[in-house]
Amino acid sequence: MASNWSSVFSRILFVVCFLTAALAVWERVLNAFGFTLVRAQFAPSRLLELSAVGVLFVIALQLRELKAIEREGRGRGSA
Repeated sequence: MASNWSSVFSRILFVVCFLTAALAVWERVLNAFGFTLVRAQFAPSRLLELSAVGVLFVIALQLRELKAIEREGRGRGSA
């Protein structure tokens, strides 16, 4: 049950991080023309940084799931 929740959470977080990275790219392009999307609350580099931290967390969750699957497989006696 916990594995299902962590899988759903990691997928949602991955999509949010992807959208944050896309927002950072658009913000940078619009800043070149003098416009803004986030009204100077976050710099595009900060948005990319937040996105990267989120992706690292997703990678850690995926590795934890793989480790649990491997442990489960060894418990059954399979190679």
